Amino acid sequence: MEQKIVRELDKIISGKHIKTVFQPIVSLRNGEIHGYEALSRVICQTDLANPEDLFHAALTYNRLRELDQLCRTTTLETISGKLTFDKKLFLNVNSLIINHDQFQLGFTSRFLKQYSLKPEQIVLEITERNSIADIDKFRKTIAHFKAENFHIAIDDAGAMYSGLNLINTIHPHYIKMDRRLIHNIDLGRLNFALIKGMTEFCRMSNIRLIAEGIETQSELMILIDLGVPYAQGYFLQKPDEQIKDIDAAIKRMITDCHKRKNNVFGTPSANSHISNICTPTEVVSKDTKVEDIFNKLKANPDAFGFCVVENERIIGMITKSHLTLQLSGRFGFSLYQNQPVSLLMDTDFIAVDYQMPINEVSRMAMSRPQEKLYDFIVVTKNDNYLGTVTIKDLLQKTTEIEVVKAKYENPLTGLPGNLVIEQKIRMCLSEKKTFGILYLDINHFKEYNDIYGFENGDCVIKLLADILVLHLPPGQFVGHVGGDDFVVILDDKDLKSYCSHVSSEFSRKVLHYYNPTDRANGYIVAENRWGVIEKFSLVTASVAGIRAKSQDFTSVLDLTEKLAKLKKKSKKLKDDNYLLIQS
Repeated sequence: MEQKIVRELDKIISGKHIKTVFQPIVSLRNGEIHGYEALSRVICQTDLANPEDLFHAALTYNRLRELDQLCRTTTLETISGKLTFDKKLFLNVNSLIINHDQFQLGFTSRFLKQYSLKPEQIVLEITERNSIADIDKFRKTIAHFKAENFHIAIDDAGAMYSGLNLINTIHPHYIKMDRRLIHNIDLGRLNFALIKGMTEFCRMSNIRLIAEGIETQSELMILIDLGVPYAQGYFLQKPDEQIKDIDAAIKRMITDCHKRKNNVFGTPSANSHISNICTPTEVVSKDTKVEDIFNKLKANPDAFGFCVVENERIIGMITKSHLTLQLSGRFGFSLYQNQPVSLLMDTDFIAVDYQMPINEVSRMAMSRPQEKLYDFIVVTKNDNYLGTVTIKDLLQKTTEIEVVKAKYENPLTGLPGNLVIEQKIRMCLSEKKTFGILYLDINHFKEYNDIYGFENGDCVIKLLADILVLHLPPGQFVGHVGGDDFVVILDDKDLKSYCSHVSSEFSRKVLHYYNPTDRANGYIVAENRWGVIEKFSLVTASVAGIRAKSQDFTSVLDLTEKLAKLKKKSKKLKDDNYLLIQS
């Protein structure tokens, strides 16, 4: 058996029976391609067709370096001349390989040039972290590649505790979440909490988070809602031999989700992009003398600093306060005046994508150490320098956003509240057309809340809110009245299918918020409103809907009163969870 595996390995390597396929890594802010992960596949008949089996065998039988070199060369030959400069190429590199001196000597900018690639485009994705024996040497290796402008990613973060230590040791540019955390995130609260925490950690650490293994629309929507910036997976696009964009329908799904999040019916957005308050700041080169920087700041008292840019990319920044501190003292100015600014510039700064929501940037800025708390924020577009945002402008906009949220949004779900709902209904009535309007709440919610507590009750309310948004057709409206009550306004032709999808999906997913006994019984035992112990069915979504002709209603009050009466009727239904009527 052993000899057979070795022969198979040698056949694959000597015959170059490897091809490369590429899976896109997609921005969950705009649906654009951020880069591609290169994956190797065997193209001959063999028992080692599975990539994991192949690389495990290569490691076991001392063929890893040869196989790795074949896969990497095949990838570079395949993609040569096809990757635009603004896209990244993610290359999987075993930790044993990257730590080898031969790899460091051979994988250089000169080597990449023959394939029309630059180090800035390459992301070295570290695999098999448990094989790192000499962590000090590994740290120096990573520092070497960072200095050469390569980017570093850690694969399957969260799969083991050692991954957290490694993140702290090397501070990668990217972290890829273990796909097991993503699987069924829409059903499990523990995974949801873990990913939420990891997202916040990456924001604060200025690390880009990538979710792997997206297989369903529901998983995608929740990751967008959590603010995960990048993702890849079969739902977005399967690996392909060609460098392809994702399907237009998937891109539209991502942008539509953001439109629903970012547009609260004519009000300022609670998630306005940072580009809206970004302004250009004068840039300098790394060779600019410190004395020249000092004179510029002296001539312009309003200037707060400069960005140090090379090839359109920011490599550092110098603030007025930082420079003043460095030049203070008896010999400070004479010591540095003729030195390049690169000697004093700060390379540990916050740089954010121009589409990052302002509230996220604000959280990142406020989590910095005290000495950096008031440094300006750098904004980039496609990793190129775009401009800066001062803390004053950031705080002013954040305050405005919080006022808007308090006035227009429900604090639990972030959905439009009563004021916006009323305005939306009034607008629909004024347009003199037929439209659909739904009133939803949760059957037996009070009893569930009494038994399982308000925290679980809030989770169930948010589950329904997520499902309502997930299935909402583009351009339609969902609002949160309060408690477990919601209003949805949509085209009347979509009413029945929407109600059916929402009702069935909620009934299925809410089961995960019960203990095994109650789930098996199909009911809970609780006191009713009169203090009598009673059996109550598991919660379901109750939906009352009207195909409303605007001419049949004299006011918003007239319509909502009819909807409230219909809601009472819908709660008495035994077979269906929704009731639709004509106005």
